[in-house]
Amino acid sequence: MTSTDTRTPTAPAPPTGPGTGTSFRSATWLVAEREIRSFLRMKSWWIGFATLVVGLFATALLPSLFGGGDAADDGRPGVAVVGTDPPPGLEAAADEIRILEVDDPAGAGQLLADGEVRAIVTPDGTNGSDAGVHVMAASEPPLVILDALGTLPTVEIVETPDDAGGGEQALVSLVFGLVFLMFGMGGIAIAQSTVTEKQTRIVEILVSTVPVRALLAGKIAGHSLLTIGQVLALAVLAPVALRLGGHTEFLSVLAPALGWFVPFMLLGFVLLAAMWAVAGSVVSRQEDLGSSTSLVMLFVMVPYFAVVFFGDNAGVLAVLSYVPFSAPVGMPVRLFTGDAQVWEAVASLGLLVAALVVIVLLASRVYSGALLQTRGRIGLARAWARADDRPTGDRA
Repeated sequence: MTSTDTRTPTAPAPPTGPGTGTSFRSATWLVAEREIRSFLRMKSWWIGFATLVVGLFATALLPSLFGGGDAADDGRPGVAVVGTDPPPGLEAAADEIRILEVDDPAGAGQLLADGEVRAIVTPDGTNGSDAGVHVMAASEPPLVILDALGTLPTVEIVETPDDAGGGEQALVSLVFGLVFLMFGMGGIAIAQSTVTEKQTRIVEILVSTVPVRALLAGKIAGHSLLTIGQVLALAVLAPVALRLGGHTEFLSVLAPALGWFVPFMLLGFVLLAAMWAVAGSVVSRQEDLGSSTSLVMLFVMVPYFAVVFFGDNAGVLAVLSYVPFSAPVGMPVRLFTGDAQVWEAVASLGLLVAALVVIVLLASRVYSGALLQTRGRIGLARAWARADDRPTGDRA
């Protein structure tokens, strides 16, 4: 998540462009490197990233410290034993299995539905299995439980209430949505740096040495690389936090969705970054930035709230998973719940890439036509027309 830009304008990049021997790619990298170094020197950027990391570990560890369930027992699978003493094999494996003795079968069923235990063990008075017990589970019980019983018991797969996984889905929707919202809103730093350069007239020096489109590409690339670093760091730390919190089984379910969330998140940020850059280019003062960024904020916030509020509506969520602005959250959530196939994720990712290319091309033209206009706010139509008047060295 890029932070609010409060930088003091720095020296412009070295001369580039026609006659300087520097290619467009090199000019883009020089601008990107300048953006990255500037933000890495900001304490607010590191504070914002540290807040994300602390929040991640707090979300994973606090339920283990103050809540109940498997997480409080280092992730050991729970077994509810009803109407009999725990079989010797289970007691011998107490370091790997958490045993709960329950008198009421209904209470054991509720524990299974809530995910507090993975299986229920009852005396087997009808089937006469060698194990002497009957095992009930919502899905295939963990092998450690079956191994501890010594002999193969009769296993019954029972149905749990439909909303048994609703809490996990709501949590995943909230976390994915919040992360995308924070990074998306953090892109406002691109708009702020752009308008700061216009207000201080540094932009006139920059465009005399760096093509306008290279300046735009460099800003997007620089902030995108910062975001990539943060997202990858969070993706690496998330499994660590979940393991420390005892959510190893939840991690195995979340991992595929998390793997898809990373590319969706990064492409979504690049799309928004281009829009933030345009929002900064069409105004000349920080005081006017609010009026030009309101539309971009709408594209960031509305999809977030839509996915969170309609996460339990399969039809609406399916539509949102194909809309480029909400797909970075909607599709990973559907993959987590098993409502989407891999081909759907690939198709949604393709639509996002197509929308990204179109938005960046449109943003490039508007940015080129508005950047050097320093007298008040310039309309998008005027910026589009003025792009034809950019310096010859900046023509495609």
